[in-house]
Amino acid sequence: MMKETILYEKFDDNKVKCGICPWRCVLKPGKLGNCGTRENINGKLFSLTYASISSLAIDPMEKKPMYHFYPGNPILSISAVGCNFHCKHCQNWNISQVKATEARLREMSPEDVINHAKKQNCKHIAYTYNEPLIWLEYILDVAKLARENGMKNVLVTNGYVTLEAFGLIKPYIDGANVDIKAFTDEFYQKIVGVPSIKPVLETVKAMHEAGILVEITNLIIPTKNDNMEEIKALCDWILNNLSDEVPLHFSKFHPMFQLNDVPSTPRETLENAYRTAKKVGLKYVYLGNIYVPKTSNTYCPNCEALIIERQGYSISCKNLSDKNNCKKCNTPINIVGKCY
Repeated sequence: MMKETILYEKFDDNKVKCGICPWRCVLKPGKLGNCGTRENINGKLFSLTYASISSLAIDPMEKKPMYHFYPGNPILSISAVGCNFHCKHCQNWNISQVKATEARLREMSPEDVINHAKKQNCKHIAYTYNEPLIWLEYILDVAKLARENGMKNVLVTNGYVTLEAFGLIKPYIDGANVDIKAFTDEFYQKIVGVPSIKPVLETVKAMHEAGILVEITNLIIPTKNDNMEEIKALCDWILNNLSDEVPLHFSKFHPMFQLNDVPSTPRETLENAYRTAKKVGLKYVYLGNIYVPKTSNTYCPNCEALIIERQGYSISCKNLSDKNNCKKCNTPINIVGKCY
């Protein structure tokens, strides 16, 4: 389904300039944007994926991963196609690197999504799998309706969006996991295909300042972004620009897509990253896609009491009070919502 884009400029020669992401694509009639989902049709810019769904699933909150937002709760996950990144290691390349004109999608109105969530007893909706912010018009309508029905909204995003576009969706987002791919422009240029990390960092700061519960994911890829000085720089940035309470997830890389000749991340590298982040002063650090004892649990940053124990996507709340404080020492724990 098509819908006219809400952020774009028109020019006299029927060209248009998109305002959704930092690519700010200038398009002649008949041309698609970098994301593969927006087309100039006779001098107007349209989203080609409005109300068009590629995936619909009930996930555990921890799969996003969101460890500090309504722990253990089920969340309805929806996606379309396309992406404004072209990561060589994308695990969802079969939907993210597909143009809207090539995809076979099902139609679901915003009302359909909300009704499906209600039938599944889901009080949370995640916009995920491919980059959701290029789906802005649709998620804006779904998110508004979700709020009206007492539901929470979660973005799983690369953060590559203009601040104008983020400003439109900001009032309706409750939680977000932002994938900071690396901490150098070189990685973003060579592996992701965009000029700079700067817009991503600006988005993360804007989310945090807006009071959105933000969690960060960093997939560590051998020889690409596994330098401990770079990882420390990322941790320092989180500490100095966000908070020591922002959860950070280091994930194990598995050979994928165009990087299928790169080996999996060694356990030692992940453990070094974990120790580095803790040494910098981050309170909530996790390892994902790998089992390392205790590194998926949440502990009190003051007395080290076990707050939430995790085994895969299953959780057990141990010492978390009704007010989300540590039961042992009463230290506030940076968790939004109640355990399921």
